[in-house]
Amino acid sequence: MILTISTTARPATDLGYLLHKHPDRVQEFTQSCGVARVFYPEANENRCTAALLLDVDAIRLARTSGRSGRSGRSADYALGQYVNDRPYAVSSLLSVALADVFRTARAGRCTLKPELAATPIPLEISLPALPCRGGPELAEQLFTPLGWTVEARPVPLDDAFPEWGDSRYVRLTLRGDIRLADALNHLYVLLPVLDDAKHYWVASDEVDKLIRAGGSWLAEHPESTLITRRYLRHQSALTRSAFERLAELGDDVAERLEPPVDEEPGSDAAGIGCEADTAAAPPLNLLRREAVLGALGELEARTVIDLGCGSGQLVSALLDDPRLTEIAAADVSTRALTIAARRLRLDRMPERRRERLQLFQAALTYTDSRFAGYDAAVLMEVVEHIDPPRLTALEQVIFGTARPGHVIVTTPNSEYNVRYPELEGMRHRDHRFEWSRAEFRSWAGNVCRVHGYTADFRPVGEDDPEVGPPTQMAVFARAGGSDA
Repeated sequence: MILTISTTARPATDLGYLLHKHPDRVQEFTQSCGVARVFYPEANENRCTAALLLDVDAIRLARTSGRSGRSGRSADYALGQYVNDRPYAVSSLLSVALADVFRTARAGRCTLKPELAATPIPLEISLPALPCRGGPELAEQLFTPLGWTVEARPVPLDDAFPEWGDSRYVRLTLRGDIRLADALNHLYVLLPVLDDAKHYWVASDEVDKLIRAGGSWLAEHPESTLITRRYLRHQSALTRSAFERLAELGDDVAERLEPPVDEEPGSDAAGIGCEADTAAAPPLNLLRREAVLGALGELEARTVIDLGCGSGQLVSALLDDPRLTEIAAADVSTRALTIAARRLRLDRMPERRRERLQLFQAALTYTDSRFAGYDAAVLMEVVEHIDPPRLTALEQVIFGTARPGHVIVTTPNSEYNVRYPELEGMRHRDHRFEWSRAEFRSWAGNVCRVHGYTADFRPVGEDDPEVGPPTQMAVFARAGGSDA
């Protein structure tokens, strides 16, 4: 099975730096199922192509499957272990090889070309034989929202007999201006999803792999539910854990990820949409949003700015409150603002509703006159994404210069992380830190002393007697009242 990655970003041979594989050499990497080779069919200033070729050893693969306990149930399974499509068609085998061979590139690290690693470049990715349970349409549904132009053509069963129809394979070509690390992570997650099969046993560590590879995009993908369930082989316990983890990543995740019914009849996911689910506690992101809205109601705020608005779920709820006469939303990410505008149906929003809203791009660590003049500001799950050395700048911008009457801040409680059995490290790979309750109170206390505010601390979610709530919230009030 083979995968090719091409670019026309000049000099195109810089692709070698990004992949950490020299264009003048063929490199081999031993895999559990065979040997992976990286080579460059073309490498010049105008175009460079890197190929990942996985040479599958059917005997080694069969022995590995046997040791992992995946023995056959049918009489002809022994033959099926040796005669199958795995040497020729893209599958989770290639996904695993990609993760191993391009580990550093997937992390977005490149010492010699750091600015290039952080920049979207024109890419073309080709997969000549990809099993796709759902056909070309599913490939388009999965890759298009990620910024790819998708060309998915069904592979006929036999060119000589067109009346036989198409096979379950597609010839897939992806084109787009994408950061290479993101492209590799898209492939790592979605290749086994399209195949809807994995060659190895899926355990709890697969949830961490999914969050690490998909944390920056999966939460906002319209097919998040299908991706998550297929990636985890429809195992309900793991899927539930992934939904809970993903709900930490964005305000809109839980409602779209919560699977009300089975994806397909007869799947192993039976039970995910059962009565037990309907009795489950509300997702944390919903509790967080309700806590913020409740605090704003208590403060009788009439004008509010959502700083770090993300995909706009809180903004939508703010617009639904007729007591709020002016609402602003800012985020440093133009992509997040685009998603927010689409979510809010900005182009079709009624005029009276639209007049109350201002949506704009801004960095929270730089003074901006547009932040000033509001009764209340909200930083919901924002501060933990700021590098610690930049927190002082954020404090000065919000509390020192903009000086709203009230500031509502929510952030994860790191003590509660022990209640997530599958969690390793922090809740999101973009978190720069996560505070304990004492650390949060210490930070808030310093803000109050320096900028003349008081703070009221509140739990969000179940307040565990040992480790506290999953989310902690502080409601800051400016000394002298909101009319100062």
